[in-house]
Amino acid sequence: MSGGRFDLTGHVALVTGGNSGIGLGMARGLAEAGARVCIWGTNAERNAEAAESIGALATAMRVDVGDEAQVTEGLREVVGSHGRLDSCFANAGLPSGRKPLVETSLADFRHITRVNLDGAFVTLREAARHMIELGNGGSLVATSSLSVLMGQAGGYAYTASKGGLVTIVKALAVELARYGIRANALLPGWTEAGITTDAFANPTFVRNVMPRMPVRRWGTGDDYAGIAVYLASSASSFHTGDSILIDGGYAAF
Repeated sequence: MSGGRFDLTGHVALVTGGNSGIGLGMARGLAEAGARVCIWGTNAERNAEAAESIGALATAMRVDVGDEAQVTEGLREVVGSHGRLDSCFANAGLPSGRKPLVETSLADFRHITRVNLDGAFVTLREAARHMIELGNGGSLVATSSLSVLMGQAGGYAYTASKGGLVTIVKALAVELARYGIRANALLPGWTEAGITTDAFANPTFVRNVMPRMPVRRWGTGDDYAGIAVYLASSASSFHTGDSILIDGGYAAF
């Protein structure tokens, strides 16, 4: 994929939660288009395996996005190593605890939002800080969820955090456009990833949900490679403030 508007040669991208699932699919797509990709995750072994599977254009760092100091230092290191930052995919997240409302403590709620909302916000903030200082514009992408479009019983912290990302992205798009920085959210549907392992292993869940999937399959990480390349590339230079649904037609059923 050399030359043309989807060519990412010389581009530097950060993908948090990039060692599996959707994040790994995006990281692979970005590298295939020529970008240098830095993967963040909390599991050092999985980070190394992911970077090795992508090849020479990938590096990995152990960073907990729920820790503000780690995010700040991690982004400083990424920019220091590569000399630039062109796109940031705030993808790291924890699954919903699925506890009934009256059994959900504030500690339970904050355990999820610490990573899914606070962590994503800090990641996007620090990425934007470096993009502004570098003066070369860029693309910010937050992984939200199909769940923001419907009620998810027991998923209070998860849906609150994912809904919050949609509104944060809109604010980023308005505030940062003057710096040539775009901001968009992805709304993935049912996709094979760590956070869906338990659901997909449940025969009742599969029996009830699969018939509502027009494409008759779950998504995979590779299904997000193309949208990552598009949002990182100059092809999306007029596309900002959007929430892009990628769900195999589930919401249209």
